[in-house]
Amino acid sequence: MNGILSRGRDWFRGPLRGPFATQGRSHKDRASLLPWLVPVVIALLWVVASREHWMSEQILPAPALVWQSAVEFGSGELWGHLWISLQRLFWGLAVGIGSGLLLGVWLGASRRAQTLVLPTFVALAQIPTLAWIPLFMLFFGIGELLKLVVLVKAVVVPVTLHTLVGVRDAQPKLREAAAVLRLPRHLLFLRLLLPAALPAFLTGVRLALATGWTSLLAVELLASSEGIGYLMVWGRQLFMLDLVLLCILVIGLVGALLERGFSALEKRLLYWPQAATGEQHRDPVPRGWQSLLLPLALLALWQASSSFGWVDSNILTSPLEVLRTLLTGLADGSLAQALLLSLQRALTGLLLGGGAGLLVGLLLGLSANAERIFGPSLSALRQVALFAWVPLLTAWFGLGEGAKQVFVGMAAFFPLLIATQRGIASLSPQLGEAARTLRLNLWQRLRLLVLPGAAPAIFAGLRLSLIYAWLGTIGAEYFMPSDGGIASLMIGAQQLFRMDQVMAAMLLIGLVGALLGTLGQRLESRATRWRTA
Repeated sequence: MNGILSRGRDWFRGPLRGPFATQGRSHKDRASLLPWLVPVVIALLWVVASREHWMSEQILPAPALVWQSAVEFGSGELWGHLWISLQRLFWGLAVGIGSGLLLGVWLGASRRAQTLVLPTFVALAQIPTLAWIPLFMLFFGIGELLKLVVLVKAVVVPVTLHTLVGVRDAQPKLREAAAVLRLPRHLLFLRLLLPAALPAFLTGVRLALATGWTSLLAVELLASSEGIGYLMVWGRQLFMLDLVLLCILVIGLVGALLERGFSALEKRLLYWPQAATGEQHRDPVPRGWQSLLLPLALLALWQASSSFGWVDSNILTSPLEVLRTLLTGLADGSLAQALLLSLQRALTGLLLGGGAGLLVGLLLGLSANAERIFGPSLSALRQVALFAWVPLLTAWFGLGEGAKQVFVGMAAFFPLLIATQRGIASLSPQLGEAARTLRLNLWQRLRLLVLPGAAPAIFAGLRLSLIYAWLGTIGAEYFMPSDGGIASLMIGAQQLFRMDQVMAAMLLIGLVGALLGTLGQRLESRATRWRTA
């Protein structure tokens, strides 16, 4: 193992050059075939398993059956449902990105807006989109408006926050130059703020594409009679897993096309150097008594609308009633027990999925051959939106704890894998020279060079995995409502029209998400405090 990994990674050794052109071409040919190794092996195992009846055809449909479903549903029905989903995605992205751009520019350009509005916006953004769906269903029904509202909520948050950072951190020296030249407001926006904020804005749009597509599938799985998500639910209910697998493949292709298309657009738009002139600064979210004005005003309006009957109390209960329910639930242990169970699921899934992601990331980062063999297949799996796996997981593992742990582990797997692999890939080649000079073995290289050098990226990935594990836990309990948990409690309360319990659970979910994010940041800061600024 030591020899394989030490010979595999490029930064552990220099490039091999020689006069043997034929050997070079044959090596290149073999390298081009390596990415196909995993898909071919999986396909062969699939064929053998179906022929030998290792599993029931209802659990693992034969490849021929999946192809037959592709021919049958691909003649029109599949593309009709996909077209409906893409239309929903388009309108949700259009409204969400436009709103996020305007809001982000306003918050980034106005210090007063940052003080008054940003803390409330960030606090509301801590509540996952899934946790809002019960409330949105009561307000907007289960029609097209619900899909649009869920999409806009999922999209507007990353676009707003990234645009805000780009506008706020526009270069001080460029701002000074604009002030000296006395540029009018429209030129200040077009010539300074827009180019300065464009990289951050496009980063927000990239995240919005992923979160929007995933959120759309989630709401289609829950409440829809059309769309690719509904088609998966229909196939799952009839135990047509061939149709479910076909939908998963289509969802992955759409995700890959969105990613490739946006990457090409980003390269065309960002044609100037990204390195900035001047200094950048990142202020924390503004604090102080002024930041409490907006939430207090919203709470007063909320209480007044409930007290004076402006809104039906069955739909929007008063904040005092929500607070009373929250305190009662914590006192009698119903909310506390459900929350503790959800936290246990999140941490167990983080250990399983995050640990696997760390190990696989180390393998791909250290071995070029392993990256060529497994990297493309893992990249293809990453394009499949997380909630697209729900129908297949429930068919294979049921609605019990096993299916939940697998789902949470999948949510936590990729952030740590990607961060670890990229952290190792960014290490200096001089570390490889030092390792060869000191004749370090594999364990010594990992302990003394690789892990310390990649620690910032690894702990950044751990922070993301922690957040994704919590979001995955909420999703698992939402789509597999059994065995308790805070999201399962919230669904039960929604069915009984106990909106006080629904909102109390939403508040706890948001608080725990914020605390886990803060915990991840603290762990990252303490583990990498040796870094120089």
